[in-house]
Amino acid sequence: MIELEGLTKKYGEATAVDGLTLEVNEGELLVLLGGSGCGKTTTLKMINRLIEPTSGSIRIDGDDATGVPAHELRRRIGYVFQKIGLFPHMTIAENIAITPDLLGWDAARTSNRVDELLELVELDPSEMRERVPTALSGGQQQRVGVARALAAEPSVMLLDEPFGALDPLTRDRLQESFTRIRRRLGLTAIFVTHDMAEALLLGDRIAVMDAGELVQVGTPHELLHEPANDLVRELMETPQRQAQNLRSLFESSPEGDA
Repeated sequence: MIELEGLTKKYGEATAVDGLTLEVNEGELLVLLGGSGCGKTTTLKMINRLIEPTSGSIRIDGDDATGVPAHELRRRIGYVFQKIGLFPHMTIAENIAITPDLLGWDAARTSNRVDELLELVELDPSEMRERVPTALSGGQQQRVGVARALAAEPSVMLLDEPFGALDPLTRDRLQESFTRIRRRLGLTAIFVTHDMAEALLLGDRIAVMDAGELVQVGTPHELLHEPANDLVRELMETPQRQAQNLRSLFESSPEGDA
């Protein structure tokens, strides 16, 4: 579905992404995992052509991504990012309808799609359609962001740390909600995060990046049990160590002793 071959991005003498070759299968969620500056967000933006690659190729469903104008490509790909980016002067319905309107959908089709998507992301259309973004909580705004990304019925979604700014409870609920939505719609998705636990819980496969290069790609089980190097081992050990610390706290509590 998504094929990257020798994908490279340079800024002068600095290399942000270095010869990345990677394939994402249809219906799969691939997590790009790594620390700040490793090249994961740059990779995501090159797929969507918000950034043009220095060299290499990008193919989506067999088609060269550079073979169509960038704005047309973006209308075919859902994109969700951490800062949400809803237009504050527009209602929730108008925000979701942006891409269908650009594609020339008729009013009835667009209105029905808005209601369908609000229900899909577990928001009541009768309560939400005419609100403005500032009247919503952060979690509700991010749900609208997901709905907007799905508005034109894309088969591919790109998500750049979409839940990173949310509180833990809201983040957990949205992770579960997005997993249900993705599986129901059969979406192919690339999900960027620096959170190891999030990567392990959401990803069908995880691609670890470091200094612009691909270090290892595999299932969560493969990375946990067969890390390619010390970096991957350390990344995988972090959530395990945190889980053990929590388990120790529980076992030492009065409730745990009872």
